[in-house]
Amino acid sequence: MLSYSTAADAEAALGRAMTWAEAAWFRYSAAMPDYCLYCHNVAILLVVYTLAPLPLALLELRASSSLLHSKLQPSVRHAAAVFLRCYMDTARVLLLTVGILQLVSYPAVKAVGIRTGLPLPSAGETAAQLVVYLLVEDYLGYWIHRLLHTRWGYDNIHRVHHEFSAPMGYAAPYAHWAEVLILGVPAFAGPAIVPCHMTTFWLWFLLRHLEAIDIHSGFNFPLNPTKYIPLYGGAQHHDYHHFVGRQSHSNFSSVFTFCDYLYGTHKVGYCCNSTVTNT
Repeated sequence: MLSYSTAADAEAALGRAMTWAEAAWFRYSAAMPDYCLYCHNVAILLVVYTLAPLPLALLELRASSSLLHSKLQPSVRHAAAVFLRCYMDTARVLLLTVGILQLVSYPAVKAVGIRTGLPLPSAGETAAQLVVYLLVEDYLGYWIHRLLHTRWGYDNIHRVHHEFSAPMGYAAPYAHWAEVLILGVPAFAGPAIVPCHMTTFWLWFLLRHLEAIDIHSGFNFPLNPTKYIPLYGGAQHHDYHHFVGRQSHSNFSSVFTFCDYLYGTHKVGYCCNSTVTNT
């Protein structure tokens, strides 16, 4: 909740007129408790998870074979029941893990310095913070992913995520509840190291969810703008990891590929002879 009762008070504290974005933020958040603003992340997660993979699912379900030339494992066509089961199972796990975690983790968010007041961060500050968060999450996530591929980690936790040897967008957060919680640590580490505004915090989780859906999409679209991001792994990099499954000792990075290059776990190329159809 902002400490200004009126827009004039806010501008007096800033010593200048509010930008249109700051005015919009003032109107939205002035009377809203910070706790409620933080809990927006649950809604952001569910909305993104529900809508972003939908076009990919419809493409796989309804498109002719000629339109599926970008599918990395074209011989695997998921049935509608598989998409629905994956969505329902994952939504339940997300609500029972991320949802509950949001309710109890607010003190930690306040402690690290996530702020809600004015002024809003500049575009440059926001972009720089997001880059830091991506790098921190990618490095920590790489090592957690490798630990999850140890025998105990895979058999007891990570095998759930690998039930989809041919991944699709809805399978991005499909995982054991413990894995969902564990992977929340590297996602929160960046904002804990470099505190940000709540709007950047929302944007970070929005970006991270979209990136996870992209690398699990199962499609390698030639015009995907992420192809122009240096060292970005993308769907082809991660799809191979799912295709190999339990035996995979490569392509552990979730965003960039520099850790795989540095630690000798990068696998070039893609091969798939699977003829399995999930039903």
